[in-house]
Parts: sequence; structure tokens; C-alpha cells
Amino acid sequence: MIDRLCKRLKGERGFTLIELLVVIIIIGILLAIAVPSYLGFRDRANKAASKANVRAAIPSVETYFADNNTYAGVTVAALKAYDAGLKVSVGTTPAASSTTYCIYDTVGGYPYKKVGPGGNITAGSC
Repeated sequence: MIDRLCKRLKGERGFTLIELLVVIIIIGILLAIAVPSYLGFRDRANKAASKANVRAAIPSVETYFADNNTYAGVTVAALKAYDAGLKVSVGTTPAASSTTYCIYDTVGGYPYKKVGPGGNITAGSC
């Protein structure tokens, strides 16, 4: 019985070229489906992170206004005094006035901003 098994194993040479091509084609099809999905997920995650960073900076800006009664002088360093965990990439426009401001963030090439106390978070930079 062991002799028959040894002879059978010696007789098998491996995969045929057709079998290898079929496997490579299947892997290619799976990659063609998976890569665009991954890139779409990554883009949505970068956009969401950028919006979240701007949203997280708003309480610090409003606290700055409550303490100083103006938005003028709002800088990233001033905002970090109120929130040490603020993302480094969040920026402010240097021309903040006493009644309005613009904060922005860019993650993965997707900039988002918020202008003034009544504005919404929109795409673009200050």
C-alpha cells in the first residue's frame, strides 16, 4: 500500500499552465474589484477626518471669543491653549476679525473650512 502511494506521488508533476493562468485571472478579477473599493473608503475616511478636525476646533474658537470678546488674534497656538489635543493640521486665517473667523483642515488632500460663527462646514480652504 505504501509502495502504491509513493508511485502515485512520484507520477504527479504539478500544476498545468492552464490551471496557473486561471488562478492568476481570478486573482486579477478580485484585485480589480477590491482596489477601487479600498480607494473609495480611504477618500471618504479622509474627508470625514478633515470635517471632524474642523468640528473639534469650533469649541476652542468659541471659548477664545468668550474670553477675549473678539475673534481677532485666533491662532493655532491660542486654540491649543484651550484644547491641547487639537490636531496640528487645523489652521486659522490670519485675518480673523472681531466678528468672524475661518478655520480649516486638510486631510489626504481634502480641505474643509468653517467661516464665522454661523457658517457650515464646507469644502475648500480659507
